Amino acid sequence: MPLLDVKLSGTPDAALAATVAATLSDLTARILRKDPSVTAVAVSFVPREQWFVGGASLAAKNASSFALDIQVVDGTNTKDEKAAYLEAVFAAMAGLLPELDPESYILVREVKADAYGYGGRTQESRYVEKKLKAA
Repeated sequence: MPLLDVKLSGTPDAALAATVAATLSDLTARILRKDPSVTAVAVSFVPREQWFVGGASLAAKNASSFALDIQVVDGTNTKDEKAAYLEAVFAAMAGLLPELDPESYILVREVKADAYGYGGRTQESRYVEKKLKAA
């Protein structure tokens, strides 16, 4: 049940937003083993004139960028999985955004299971319920 918040440089583009959401959901399922049926992706756009890297706007650099913040439960992914995810996301975004600036960021934010959830329930409570049913 990860929550992905992605910012893209440029003007709002519904088709690009849908493609990015689908691509990120797929990579998140394949590499981080997260259930796509409970994966949420929020896409927003920041004008290139208002996104600055090294003091210059992306418009002035004729570049694109993105910033992805994904929240997952602490301890559910290995360092290798997270590294592979960062590499795959950057490569995929490079194929979707023209002139992608290398200063594009991905943050895999690990949060405690008892402080994170959806539908009014923590992931910790879901884990305990699953264990009790298995016993």
